[in-house]
Amino acid sequence: MIQDEKVCVIIAAKNAEKTIGRAVRSALAEPEVDEVVVVDDGSDDRTMAAAAAADDTTRRLDIIRFRANRGPSAARNHAIAVSRAPLIAILDADDFFFPGRFRRMLACPDWDFIADNIAFMQEADTAPQPEDFPPHPRRLDLRDFILGNISRRGAPRGELGFLKPVMRRAFLDAHDLRYREDMRLGEDYELYVRALLAGARYTVIESCGYGAVVRAGSLSGQHRTKDLAALHEAERAILAAGNVPSEAAEAMRRHCRQVGQRHALRHFLDRKREGGAAAALAFATANPTALPAIAGGILRDKLDAARERMRPAEPAPQEGLRYLLPAGR
Repeated sequence: MIQDEKVCVIIAAKNAEKTIGRAVRSALAEPEVDEVVVVDDGSDDRTMAAAAAADDTTRRLDIIRFRANRGPSAARNHAIAVSRAPLIAILDADDFFFPGRFRRMLACPDWDFIADNIAFMQEADTAPQPEDFPPHPRRLDLRDFILGNISRRGAPRGELGFLKPVMRRAFLDAHDLRYREDMRLGEDYELYVRALLAGARYTVIESCGYGAVVRAGSLSGQHRTKDLAALHEAERAILAAGNVPSEAAEAMRRHCRQVGQRHALRHFLDRKREGGAAAALAFATANPTALPAIAGGILRDKLDAARERMRPAEPAPQEGLRYLLPAGR
């Protein structure tokens, strides 16, 4: 393995005592990994001890603790700052790598970012191996990336912002790219957008090397209203800069509108929960432009709940895996 192929795996962790060990072991098992940097982001459980117990004594594991929670962006930026390897890979603390992930990715030439397929699964102690999809590398441009993050109601969650690319440190440094630390939702999406605007060659392969565990009550349902507001403002700032190519600008405006609608609905529901129906009505009256998003969101939620009650139980998917990219189809 040549020096330029060495990888630093960054894991930001908060109260991940039950899962951090598997994440660390899966990273250390990859021969291309030269460093694993775990940042314990203000945990109040035994996350640090569980990460340390997964060490393989090769001196590649570095564990850092934040006394107070600062968020995944700050944790990742700190890990980037203290690490050295020329390639950077992000791993969430409750996820893991399948064996051979980096070998397949690094076999592809000419990229600044490269991402592979993700297998989503329900929480379990053991996970089946993913299908052996051929790589079929393709270049991802800004317009297609943004369109791949626009949610479709009734479709499984599968936004391209979930991708976990390997990133070249040299490209990040050359364009002063780091995660925005005021964001706790969509920080990956926002970074990738700025990288693509800076000319990043973003390659995607269909081979699956990343296992993502889907847990009840996780994902965006736990994000705060102000997290949606921060994502909305960040995207509006990118559009306002005026350097988004015309073919991508309309897609970004669509995505921005969708985020704004989600924020308006969440804000309305916050007012109702905190102050009752009168407070919610006052908010809606004072923000007439938000009324379509509020009314439409409430109606869709009620329809979805009704459909869920009427829907017969579905059999579990084969092997419990669902793939982000439609490989082989």
